[in-house]
Amino acid sequence: MSELSSNLIRRDPRAEWIARNRLHPLHDSIMAASGAEVRGPSGLIRKNPHIVGFIGPNGIKRIDRANTTSGIGNKKRSSVIQEVVLPLHQVVNPEGYIFVVPDMVGGRLTTHDKDVLGLAHKLIKEQSDTQNMAVVAVCFGESKETQFELAGVDRLIHLSGSQFDGFTPEARLTALQQINNQYQPKHWLFPDSINGGTDLASRLAARLGERAAAQAWQVSAIQTVCRGASGSVDIVRETPKILMLLEECGDAIDETRHEVLPLSVDDMGLLEKIDTRLIDKGLMAVDPNEVPLAEAEFILSAGNGIHNWDQFHECAKELGATEGASRVAVDDGFMPRARQVGASGTWVTARVYLAVGISGAIQHMQGIGQCEKIVAINTDAGCDMIKRADLAIVEDSEEVLAELIRLVKQHNLFKEQEEKDDAA
Repeated sequence: MSELSSNLIRRDPRAEWIARNRLHPLHDSIMAASGAEVRGPSGLIRKNPHIVGFIGPNGIKRIDRANTTSGIGNKKRSSVIQEVVLPLHQVVNPEGYIFVVPDMVGGRLTTHDKDVLGLAHKLIKEQSDTQNMAVVAVCFGESKETQFELAGVDRLIHLSGSQFDGFTPEARLTALQQINNQYQPKHWLFPDSINGGTDLASRLAARLGERAAAQAWQVSAIQTVCRGASGSVDIVRETPKILMLLEECGDAIDETRHEVLPLSVDDMGLLEKIDTRLIDKGLMAVDPNEVPLAEAEFILSAGNGIHNWDQFHECAKELGATEGASRVAVDDGFMPRARQVGASGTWVTARVYLAVGISGAIQHMQGIGQCEKIVAINTDAGCDMIKRADLAIVEDSEEVLAELIRLVKQHNLFKEQEEKDDAA
């Protein structure tokens, strides 16, 4: 009888519950002791896909890129997380170039820009004659980007100066023509967007006498597939020299870092003598709430956690953000239906999405899937919005918004004082 009892598998319901709860403080120690397998409530063995070394159904092994395990015999987390150093991709004495002109909205690379840079490297790998080619990024005006090397830039041409500030297509076109004459690139790649890529690519194609490919979304070294008739028809043609590319045209670089060596341009002094006919008078003042949600770049969105709605509206006004809301806030009558964000409302593609008091229902998470940066303010550290956010603040929203309003007002006063000092 004792021998039979020793062969029975005895379950520990508490340990199994901790193993299923990733937020429990004892979760790591339980998982380290049990290995990669735990038993669920039904008694069936469940595999842990988050453990280092786990091989998933696609055959890919989970790698400990952050080096969070110390030693081979145990699975304890190291108190110091070492920085991951990606392999360096070098191009020595390049035999050719592919030039990318990113939009650089706000002085930084957008996800669209990174997709285009990834496609440039894909085209180099497909070249049959040579693969010793470099991807060159041409940037105009102020640049705040600090991670060109992680985006796949082998060479960089940064043209700064007053002649490139704002909307200056004539100066930029002359610079691109000079670069084309000097380096004779294999391809010119532009984002097909309203942020300047489409306009500049069309001007360059007309100046060089090239027939550019617009709305391109599947590109190889041989042929290009473009969207036509409002996206209802695919047009197949030979890959031209100048391409205007849609989002997700390629995979962004994420496994290598690049040199970002500077590249010079001859006779740039000629740009100062250009007789420009277009004068940029700056951006027009527009009420952010007049901007449709689908086109807004900065959205401040409210959920069930907002109780001081006057403060929310004041914060949106000070930040210059377009107001959005979750379905719960709309159903309760605090916001109009046109402001609802999500699968049952409006799908948004904002560069910054600030979610205040939104827990993160599945329909809402679907609607913000294309946003670049998500900031969440919530008191529930375990909600889906906090898990999804690039930056999370676990605090009472009313206190955070009050401090945010104070800081914005202080910044605006400081900026006004600087302008007065410069004018004096």
